[in-house]
Amino acid sequence: MAELVGPRLYSCYNCRNHVSLHDDVISKSFQGRNGRAFLFSHAMNIVVGPKEDRQLMTGLHTVADIYCQDCREVLGWKYERAYEETQKYKEGKFIFEKSKIVKENW
Repeated sequence: MAELVGPRLYSCYNCRNHVSLHDDVISKSFQGRNGRAFLFSHAMNIVVGPKEDRQLMTGLHTVADIYCQDCREVLGWKYERAYEETQKYKEGKFIFEKSKIVKENW
C-alpha cells in the first residue's frame, strides 16, 4: 500500500508553522541578511510588518519584514516596490532566509 505524503512545504525553523510551498520557490540564489535566501511567489501563516525603504544589493526597494504568525520570528521580507525597472519582477514576492526555514514532507 502506498504511503500518502502531502505537499513539500517550508516551515518556520522555530515553531514548525507552515509558511510556504516548495512549488512556490522562484529562486534559491538570493542573499539575505544572514546568508542564502529563497525567493517565493506566495507565503502563508505570516504577518507582514510596516513598509520601509531599504538599500539592498540590487538597489533601492520598499520592503516589509515578514514574521511567523505563531512565534513572531522574523523570517525574511516582502518586496513591496522596486525602483529599478529590472527589479520589478520582485514586487509582491517574498524572501525567506534559508537559516529561518526547514523542509517538511521531503
